[in-house]
Amino acid sequence: RAYLDNITAIGPRTVGSPENEVLAVNYLLGQIRAIERESTDAHKISVDVQRPTGSFSIDFLGGFTSYYANITNVVVKLEPRNGAEHAVLSNCHFDSVPNTPGASDDAVSCAVMLEILNTLSKSSEPLQHAVIFLFNGAEENILQASHGFITQHEWAKSIRAFINLEAAGVGGKELVFQTGPENPWLVQAYVVAAKHPFASVVAQEIFQSGIIPADTDFRIYRDFGNVPGIDLAFIENGYIYHTEYDTSDRILTDSIQRAGDNILAVLKYLATSDKLAKSFEYRHGNVVFFDVLGLFVLAYPARVGTIMNYITAATAFLYLSKKVLQPKTRAIHNLKKFFTAFGLTLISWVCTLVAVLTVAVFVSVIGRSLSWYTHFYVSVFLYGTAAAATLILVHTLAKKFFYKNMNEQYLGDIFFDAPLMIWSIALAVITQMGLCSAFICTLWVAFPLLAKLMIHKEFSQKGATMKFVMMYMLGMFVPYLYMMYLSWTVFEMFTPIMGRSGSEILPDVVLAAFIVVITMILSSYFINFIYLVKSTKPTLIILTTVFVVTLILVCSGIFFPYSSDAANPKPKRVFLQHTSRRFHDLDGNVVKSDSGIWINGFDYNGISHITPHVPEINDTIRTPCEEQAPFCGLPWILPVHFMFRLVKNWYLPAPEIFPRSPIHFKVLSKELMPWNSVRLSFEISGPSHMSLYVRPREGSALSTWSLGDGVPVASLGGDYFVFYSHGLQATPWHFWVELTAPEKHSDGIVSLAVAAHYFFGEDQKSPQLYALLERFPNWTFSSGWSCTYDLFVF
Repeated sequence: RAYLDNITAIGPRTVGSPENEVLAVNYLLGQIRAIERESTDAHKISVDVQRPTGSFSIDFLGGFTSYYANITNVVVKLEPRNGAEHAVLSNCHFDSVPNTPGASDDAVSCAVMLEILNTLSKSSEPLQHAVIFLFNGAEENILQASHGFITQHEWAKSIRAFINLEAAGVGGKELVFQTGPENPWLVQAYVVAAKHPFASVVAQEIFQSGIIPADTDFRIYRDFGNVPGIDLAFIENGYIYHTEYDTSDRILTDSIQRAGDNILAVLKYLATSDKLAKSFEYRHGNVVFFDVLGLFVLAYPARVGTIMNYITAATAFLYLSKKVLQPKTRAIHNLKKFFTAFGLTLISWVCTLVAVLTVAVFVSVIGRSLSWYTHFYVSVFLYGTAAAATLILVHTLAKKFFYKNMNEQYLGDIFFDAPLMIWSIALAVITQMGLCSAFICTLWVAFPLLAKLMIHKEFSQKGATMKFVMMYMLGMFVPYLYMMYLSWTVFEMFTPIMGRSGSEILPDVVLAAFIVVITMILSSYFINFIYLVKSTKPTLIILTTVFVVTLILVCSGIFFPYSSDAANPKPKRVFLQHTSRRFHDLDGNVVKSDSGIWINGFDYNGISHITPHVPEINDTIRTPCEEQAPFCGLPWILPVHFMFRLVKNWYLPAPEIFPRSPIHFKVLSKELMPWNSVRLSFEISGPSHMSLYVRPREGSALSTWSLGDGVPVASLGGDYFVFYSHGLQATPWHFWVELTAPEKHSDGIVSLAVAAHYFFGEDQKSPQLYALLERFPNWTFSSGWSCTYDLFVF
């Protein structure tokens, strides 16, 4: 706790700032030296401050190239007195995003690592392998420091596995959401050693699908170091992640203790394991893993899971075929009835999805999106009731008009078999796709089938008795309990993400679709009760009433999306950049210049809720796109342009800014190369963060450059984006680009723009930006900085 409080007391720790490069580094070194003085003779502690320079390309956020210079890593190696050949790595980062204290992301992890180092160093029990603690100083700059370490540091060669400590929320339980690749022994190590396990292969497959706009150092160690590992993250209360509210007092001591217990135990286990030295021998195969209500973790090889899944699906298909095809004289009749029920179940699901998504689109169009962001129950009352009511209505109408005089017991039976068939097909397909999450389908096939076989006699002789209902419910208990637990975990992760997912995605549609899927899953084996009960009218009336009342309240605007509640804030995120832009022609003359405050709201609502508080930010100042310039001539700090429509950001005219440390841009040389290529060499010096944007002119092509591995990686839209950052005392940035050009290129062969971002110090905020930020309501988190933008043509 003391470590955490002291790190966050430094303030925002942006790469390149004295807070990050000097104060945080000095604090860490001071604590490490104090730990070293009190360590036992069983261990040897080595400390190194690394300041790497390098470059790499990454396919995150649509693809871009990263360049870093003189950033900072603090590296500590704890090893047996006589040394060790192999090592396990523990990684955290002490930098933070601008304007935030970064307590959960990721100061708390660094505090935990300091305490683990302290605990291990005082132990008289020697370790078999070394433990390397990497306190990396540039993770928020899209994983730069971890790349500098794993590709350049001499200790990196000895690493056989790693644990990465991250955050997607503030406190709570830390979730294992990525492992591997392959190396199932690592998951087994976590299962055996962790005292309070919380892990899910479902979270792993969701995260690795790319639908969450985030990434961690796990990717760097995996892709550039070829090292397997475990990725953990705090996921609770993601509403204040990357905001000014991410303070140390919001992280409970229990949460820190729990993380420390788990990570210490796993690191100790790995550092004394024979498997670490021979990790390549245990490399093959994936693993299915999931925790049971946070009590313990079940883990087994994926190949075992595949066999179990196919056996379960085959058993269900055998049961269904035997039931439908016997007696042979009625096989055709039974098949018709079965596939009618099967089709009707699917139709009811499609109708439910269409109806609920229609409501979600309507709510979005009338400007009431995210009404559930602060009041989560609203989403259940609005979309949950609509989904349940539509599902019940479709089957009630089918019962009344299509199955008018049919035996209720027979209908109850066949509408159990139809969902069983759907789940069995889903199980076979998902297993064939190689997804470990297929274990969920196994639960939804095995337990209901077992329950059905146990109560078949009771149901066929006496119908839907109380005994039948109780035994049926008991059989469904395990899949229902696990699905509710998993759904809540996913809700907890995804709901806050909707507040920072950009203006392109309709968050109500996403959440509504998720609620529909959950409703379909949870109701799949209760559809048959619609056909067994006498009337569904009271249920439909209650559900419809709740839905209509909630919809009226949502339309009235009574549920305000954001909250400034001191105990539990849920702010709206807004980024403001006071920008001065200059556009140069082929001769270097400035043909256009302007200055303004560029405003981006980070969710679908844009600035509609802010306009009443700051009237000049309105729809008359929408940002124009400079078509001839890469990325519309706007100073994106990262290539996230695809997440924001231009109709959802604004450019408020403001006086020109004059940074005390302006950017210096030089053309060093222009060389004619073989094969009709031209090489342009440049030198740039400026603040710690700069963005480079490149667009070859018509007929030209960017063939190679001095960045990354030499192969240019285009971002979404075809332009090229380079993210640059440096620590202290960095030399000017030199780079070259090589283009193939047509013989006639009177209008130039390339447009090249550079933006300088001032995230800290005296140049960060202009008086005009300060004044504007002061007027923003207290339910916003408004992060502001100054920047310049220059476009050149060569």
